[in-house]
Amino acid sequence: MSTDPDLRLRHVSPAFRTFAGQDALAALPRELARVGARRAVIVCGPSMLKHPDALSRVHEALGEHLVGQFDEVAEHSPLPVVEQTRRFLAGHDADAVIAVGGGSAVVTARAASILLAEQRDVRELCTRRGADGTLVSPRLTAPKLPQWVVPSTPTTACAKAGSAVRDPEKGERLALFDPGTRAQGIFLDPAIALTAPPRLAWSAALNVFSMAVEGLQSRRVDPLADAQLAHALRTVVTWLPYLHTDPEGATPRMHLMLAALMSGQGSDHTGGGLAQALSHAVGPRSSTANGVVQALLLPHTMRFNARVVGHRIALLADILNLDERTSEAVIGKIERLLELFEVPTRLRDVGIVEKDLIEAADHAMEDWAITSAPRVPDRTDVLAVLSNAW
Repeated sequence: MSTDPDLRLRHVSPAFRTFAGQDALAALPRELARVGARRAVIVCGPSMLKHPDALSRVHEALGEHLVGQFDEVAEHSPLPVVEQTRRFLAGHDADAVIAVGGGSAVVTARAASILLAEQRDVRELCTRRGADGTLVSPRLTAPKLPQWVVPSTPTTACAKAGSAVRDPEKGERLALFDPGTRAQGIFLDPAIALTAPPRLAWSAALNVFSMAVEGLQSRRVDPLADAQLAHALRTVVTWLPYLHTDPEGATPRMHLMLAALMSGQGSDHTGGGLAQALSHAVGPRSSTANGVVQALLLPHTMRFNARVVGHRIALLADILNLDERTSEAVIGKIERLLELFEVPTRLRDVGIVEKDLIEAADHAMEDWAITSAPRVPDRTDVLAVLSNAW
């Protein structure tokens, strides 16, 4: 057996508790007690109010610890709503935050907690270009409110420490990074899982799929992360079709949520990818969810990366049960899966007009995820990838 003398890694797994099943929420009071929290605020979107029986499960679990509910979360976590959430947390003297819903609820709760603790303008806190031209994330050291997540979709956001908010006035994406806002844990409740429309769960699962594929192409070789990403990928391939054949079944959604957790945690160690960065720039300009845009872009970014990820292709081929271990074979399999998943194939089909591509390319170059892509592009490369996808 040969060994790899060049294998070096530093893999730190943050403390994280996962509870799944009908009785998962029963652990919530113990979780609050573990950190001494007594005043919890729920952060969710208005769509959750359409499911009072499901939401009441969270209310009952929190009991007397529930002191307020902010239910005005909006898609893409717009900055004005994040500011409203910050004021709500302050006004209720919250000492814990429970995000209930999809990625926007999770990100809004985290970002609001950062603004509450740091007491500075968001532009002083977000990732930006340093004097030497590199992207820099300021260290945010103020203690943050502990967070827990009760997801309604298979969102990778539940495992992350980043929060991207959108300034609707300037059309900018402002990225905040703070390990102090990483969730203490996640509660996978079947009733909450069934509150999301199947189409929303589908688009979130596509993000899980794309993030796993991109993580498995990373230039950072981490076998522990690869194991999470590989199983996340297999899980999505197995369970995503059931969202169409069994749209009211909780089991497929629970498996996809576990895949989201694995994909989110694994990609924390391998870094982001080009499709992720481009979807951040293109997604808000489209007529569909970011996860759909990311999946649409995935084959195009894989072709761009192909000449530098040869050492990773064999693993992807094994996961996808391919005999041929070439980049084109793997990309072809990905394209067939995306066709099976009913993903659009062109950006123009999701509402992107050609003039949007230039502005999207500029914004993508400011995205932190682009720096960890296996082949870091310049602006010309980005525009070419977007144009090919258009």
